[in-house]
Amino acid sequence: MHKPLRDKKLPTGIFRLFMRFPILMYQTGLGFILGGRFLMLTHVGRNSGKPRRVVLEVIKNDPESGIFYIGSGWGEKSNWLLNIQKTPEVKVHVGNSVFGAVANRLGINEGSEILLNYALRNPKAFKMLAGRLILGKELDISEQSASILAEYIPIVALRPVG
Repeated sequence: MHKPLRDKKLPTGIFRLFMRFPILMYQTGLGFILGGRFLMLTHVGRNSGKPRRVVLEVIKNDPESGIFYIGSGWGEKSNWLLNIQKTPEVKVHVGNSVFGAVANRLGINEGSEILLNYALRNPKAFKMLAGRLILGKELDISEQSASILAEYIPIVALRPVG
């Protein structure tokens, strides 16, 4: 079971608009500028049934299987996370590529491995984003830190279909 993030409210106002700007980049064909480090996830709203979009950082990409791994920086509160749990069939935009995928949430142990891999490849980003912004404390690059973070950050695998 994932632990809830305390005092982490979903973005609102100008910050929400800023966070949603990359969606416009993908919709206007400029997603390639963000390269393979980000992707746009199109999912179905759990209440509305309408398509919803969010741009997320790629935590890991397995070129052999085509699987992309993403995390919910807002923990259990993220609308996209709640939506994919109801309807796991999604569309993924990476650069100029678009493909259908099935989203499935990983367990804490698997998520910890993915986060450790990310920490080893991106130590500064891991320390800043994971430690300071998400948990509010400094984390080192270790299995223990990745395990701690995996208790708060749900990790999702996007497995290509077709």
